[in-house]
Amino acid sequence: LFPLFLSLYVVTLCGNLLLILAVQKSPHLHTPMYFFLCHLSCVDVGYTSSIAPQLLREVVAGGVTISFTACVVQLYAVGALLTAECFLLAVMSYDCYLAICWPLRYTVLMDSRTCVELTVGSWIGRFLFVGAVLILLAMLTFCGPHIIDDFFCDFFPLVKLSCTDTTVVERVAFVSSFLSLSLLSYDCILSSILKISSSTGRYRAFSTCFSHLVVLFLFYGTMAVVYKTPASGKTLNLNKILSLLYTVLTPPLNPLVYSLRNKGIQITLKKLYCSGGNW
Repeated sequence: LFPLFLSLYVVTLCGNLLLILAVQKSPHLHTPMYFFLCHLSCVDVGYTSSIAPQLLREVVAGGVTISFTACVVQLYAVGALLTAECFLLAVMSYDCYLAICWPLRYTVLMDSRTCVELTVGSWIGRFLFVGAVLILLAMLTFCGPHIIDDFFCDFFPLVKLSCTDTTVVERVAFVSSFLSLSLLSYDCILSSILKISSSTGRYRAFSTCFSHLVVLFLFYGTMAVVYKTPASGKTLNLNKILSLLYTVLTPPLNPLVYSLRNKGIQITLKKLYCSGGNW
């Protein structure tokens, strides 16, 4: 498992950093979609880096000891970055909605100021949302055993160690507004695409948001199962596997999904490779 996880971590770092570099180097990629995508790549690198090093240590040592403070810090870092990804995916869904449903007004509705405001809101929103959950978590009493049945300090394995009522904090964790925002945008997008008379027009409109749609369901599909199931011993093993999918497997897939379908990124990376890194 160590070579597998290490390879995925290296691919995550290289893939996302190359994507950021390609967008920064190519002026024709300076669009709202790729502006948001760069921030999404930063988030992917961040929360993978907060999990992968400890995961690699655990694979080698067969388990590690972590202090309560370090555990809470890791929970906050992972939770905040995952929440930021939820915000960014919702923002990117809204961007696709404007591009397809309001093409003539797109440049006005999604100008540079709006992009910055939406991005800043995504980064600030993560601290507020996760901070509220951690405040509720800090009010719980932990009686032991102090053994977390997971590969990082995730929410449900930690809540499972509490000997007090966890109903309120679990209900807060079930909040799915970010997923609803994304699905609401795509509901409007699909309705607009179906109204297009020509099959060529429908295909072009759908291909515009296909990459984002793949990433959206890869990320939310696994995370929804983890955070929508009860924190019982019967589901913890399944949750660990699904947690691996959205924390370790999805981040290296994101740049691949976007770059493989985009000729602009492919051309930019080829130029960057041929020039030896000099533009």
